[in-house]
Amino acid sequence: MLEMTDAVLLARIQFAFTIAFHIIFPAFSIGLASFLAVLEGLWLWTGKDVYLQLFNYWKKPFAITFGMGVVSGLVMSYQFGTNWSVFSDKTGPVLGPLLGYEVLSAFFLEAGFLGIMLFGMNRVGKGLHFFATCTVAIGTLFSAFWILSVNSWMQTPTGYGINEVGQFIPLDWWEIIFNPSFPYRFVHMVLAAYLSTSFIVGAVGAYHLLKDKTNKSAQTMFSLAIWMATLVAPLQMLAGDMHGLNTIEHQPAKVAAMEGHYETRNGAPLILFGWPNSEKGQVDYALEIPKLGSMILKHSWDAEIKGLKEWDKKDWPNVPIVFWSFRIMVGLGTLMILIGLTGLILRLTGKLYQSTLFHRASLIMGPSGLIALLAGWMVTEVGRQPYTVYGLLRTTDSVSPIDAPGVLGSLIAFVFVYFLVFTPGIIYILRQMKQNPAHTADQH
Repeated sequence: MLEMTDAVLLARIQFAFTIAFHIIFPAFSIGLASFLAVLEGLWLWTGKDVYLQLFNYWKKPFAITFGMGVVSGLVMSYQFGTNWSVFSDKTGPVLGPLLGYEVLSAFFLEAGFLGIMLFGMNRVGKGLHFFATCTVAIGTLFSAFWILSVNSWMQTPTGYGINEVGQFIPLDWWEIIFNPSFPYRFVHMVLAAYLSTSFIVGAVGAYHLLKDKTNKSAQTMFSLAIWMATLVAPLQMLAGDMHGLNTIEHQPAKVAAMEGHYETRNGAPLILFGWPNSEKGQVDYALEIPKLGSMILKHSWDAEIKGLKEWDKKDWPNVPIVFWSFRIMVGLGTLMILIGLTGLILRLTGKLYQSTLFHRASLIMGPSGLIALLAGWMVTEVGRQPYTVYGLLRTTDSVSPIDAPGVLGSLIAFVFVYFLVFTPGIIYILRQMKQNPAHTADQH
């Protein structure tokens, strides 16, 4: 028989599946909306048709991605009511208005101007059309603003009180919205969206350059993507370091799991690889660099880093998942920096469009941004466990009074319907990317 603990686990698996599926679409649409605004702006500024050609090429994938993001996002709110009704009840007075603001200020903005952006250039004029494109891009950033504020408050809750029935109630909206981790999480997420998009765009450009190195549209697409990787990847590493410093201040147990530190140590090492063994309280087969962990986390060679044994074991997150997800994210981020630097060198030597090896590497790195994004969210969400509101509301106390078979049935249904509904959209996007951008019809 499936027990209550199984219902909690299944509800978590269902939420993990749906949010992992959902987050790739908003991330891609955030980056692609800004990319489309840049392309149209460059076309208006320079008058070069190649930018308009690329705008028309990428607006179709954007439209499909935006639509799939909206549909998959609806499921998230549905789950709050079915699987996490206690969480919804207790946090509703705080999180409900924030999610409402996201709809009012972001979704309405995007939906209101999306039609003009996709179909209105010959109907409203160039200036108003560019305004619509920029408005859609700003709308995606507004959406990220409110969603990241909600998530960050769950990580570092401030500005709240608790009423007589145990609900979180707002006392200071400024503190709630701009909670301690929000600025770092917002910047980190937006940069991740831009990087994810730049590597997808770069991979498409590389794919067409491997077929024809003289393809001007592919050259322009590839050049813009590599510029973004060159500039943003180092910024993302810096933003990640600042976010790490914030996390060790407010969620030190999460950092201990990320780094694989079970024991509190002065001059803690940086553990590059190993296998966290929570039963023994150690990392087996550890490959480490002495004292570098303290230097990275607290910018001091001899700083004290708290280990997981400082907390009750029931308050530990799943250490192997957090540990390895963090390394996947950082490892891919390092490769992105190398791609950007290599691209800069090839650009300066005039070989950016001739290097077959670099084009193949860029093609392979196409999905790297989305993989790193998913790994980062695994660190964020699994590292917050066993809480939904960090330190205040446990996951086991947030779930709906629903039996495990009911959750299992809906999980199976979600998996089936997701692949049935979203597979055609993903196939369409991939086929669109496969088309030669130089042959894009001017359909506006």
